[in-house]
Amino acid sequence: MPKVSTCLWFGTDAEEAVRLYVSLVPDSRIDHIQRAPAPWPGGEAGEVIMIQFTLGGQGFQALNGGKPENYGNAASISVDCADQAEVDRLWAALTADGGQAIMCGWLRDRWGVPWQIVPEIMPRLLADPDPAVAKRAFDAMVTMVKLDVAALEKAAAG
Repeated sequence: MPKVSTCLWFGTDAEEAVRLYVSLVPDSRIDHIQRAPAPWPGGEAGEVIMIQFTLGGQGFQALNGGKPENYGNAASISVDCADQAEVDRLWAALTADGGQAIMCGWLRDRWGVPWQIVPEIMPRLLADPDPAVAKRAFDAMVTMVKLDVAALEKAAAG
């Protein structure tokens, strides 16, 4: 595990969430599952208390903390997607079973964790040397929920 990693707080189903996450993002794996050696405030002996995992090459932790927390929008997991197919695949999996689409490529999965599902062309369009191209791409993005690569390219082209 790296010296610094993000820890995600779950009620009791951190393992289920982590197994979904690592199944969706390349270069991901579960590195270690820590089970409680004795009863604890959040559960019983043998239950998962902490999972160390790698998501897209980045270290994370997941904690079963008992009462679920509200994540807010101050932090999110951002995934750069190669194309629309990857955007669509991740969007469908993460909004399934109670996940919620937000706007501009943001969503919350069924555990309330915020994600940004961003086609890799989006930052390039927003950084285009022609300010008019960047503005058209931005203006299109802010009208979208799930980002649409073809619509973004069309908007950028004018």
